[in-house]
Amino acid sequence: MRQIKRTPDMHPLTWRMRKDQQPVFLKEYTNTNGYSSAEQTLKSMTSEQVVELVKESGLRGRGGAGFPTGLKWSLMPKDASRKTRYLLCNADEMEPGTYKDRLLMEQMPHQLIEGMLISAYALKASRAYIFLRGEYIEAAVNLRRAILEAQEVGLLGNDIFGTNFNLDIVVHTGAGRYICGEETALMNSLEGRRANPRSKPPFPSSIGLWGKPTCINNVETLSNIPAICANGTKWYKGISKSMDTGTKMMGFSGQVKNPGVWELPFGVTAREILDEYAGGMKSGLRFKAWQPGGASTEFLTNQHLDIPMEFASISKVGSRLGTALAIAVDHTISMVSLVSNIEAFFSRESCGWCTPCREGLPWSLKILRSLEYHQGQVGDLETLLDLCRNLGPGRTFCAHAPGAVAPLQSAMKYFREEFEAGIQCSNLNSHSYVIHGIQSNSSDV
Repeated sequence: MRQIKRTPDMHPLTWRMRKDQQPVFLKEYTNTNGYSSAEQTLKSMTSEQVVELVKESGLRGRGGAGFPTGLKWSLMPKDASRKTRYLLCNADEMEPGTYKDRLLMEQMPHQLIEGMLISAYALKASRAYIFLRGEYIEAAVNLRRAILEAQEVGLLGNDIFGTNFNLDIVVHTGAGRYICGEETALMNSLEGRRANPRSKPPFPSSIGLWGKPTCINNVETLSNIPAICANGTKWYKGISKSMDTGTKMMGFSGQVKNPGVWELPFGVTAREILDEYAGGMKSGLRFKAWQPGGASTEFLTNQHLDIPMEFASISKVGSRLGTALAIAVDHTISMVSLVSNIEAFFSRESCGWCTPCREGLPWSLKILRSLEYHQGQVGDLETLLDLCRNLGPGRTFCAHAPGAVAPLQSAMKYFREEFEAGIQCSNLNSHSYVIHGIQSNSSDV
């Protein structure tokens, strides 16, 4: 297994991390040039120049969708009279199989705060929130301590670096709902309302939190900002092996020898991560399938392992890069049971706002449970595929249901025989079925 020697020029997110995995707090962070990027940026650049710099860097959102960060920032109103505006850090990391933001928050809290400080300056926001997954207790403790440390030395609060820029950051822990990862549901929850997604338009950049212009970015996205401002866009583009710029927190979980997460350049292949970093499959187990970036991404097979881990390449083969924390499936796992477990999670986490998601996901789960126990009926597979179509993109209020059925549809594509095996053999003799459009009974055949 390859050991990573983290360096500032190749590992901007993780080079300061301690070998004992303890958090890096203010003294240690500032001793390694922490907050120097923020000071330089606030003193020498305008907000508009920071937005253009991030746009030029090619930084894309690290939460899963990959939307260009600089472009997202540029959508905020230019009208200076609209003074109240917000920056939200989406730290509601509830995607099964994903734990990269947890690592960054627990071990590098000041890096996130510095990234938020620069980002808020670029967005002209004086108030920022970290919407944190409620189960991340250690991250909450470390972030709150880091915020207090920053406040005590004037890195947060009023007149930061003598620039007349003010910023307060508040950690808000959620109540444990996956749907809060959707940015408008996050805003509703933060306002004390039920976490249902909002209709768009209007978009958060114009009417967001409490009706004010709002920008929402992911933890990993914001953590990239200090290094980009300190080292420039040419450097940031140069550390990637891909058209996607910079590095990405990537990893493998499942029955591998060394599950974990590593900061790697875009463009490395999944096979390289699996074999050289995760150590391959555990002894006696064979690789069967994988999901590139969490439980809501489509399954791929061994033939796709040599594809570069980048947004476009993964999309071309029918999946999504997502969070880039892949999940390995070994040969002992039933795909029906695995997908049933995934659909049980997504069905439970549906907010219930729209009918297709509220009714369709439990229906798909019911069918999968019957297939899992070999009690399926003739026509179940066709019903599942029909549900996948009707819960797909553009058919529901938000992206929850399309993400939920993506693994189901792909599993049926590559492992259909396992789903067919769940149909009772006796059904072929004792139930009515259709042949060439004519209804027949088993006794007549």
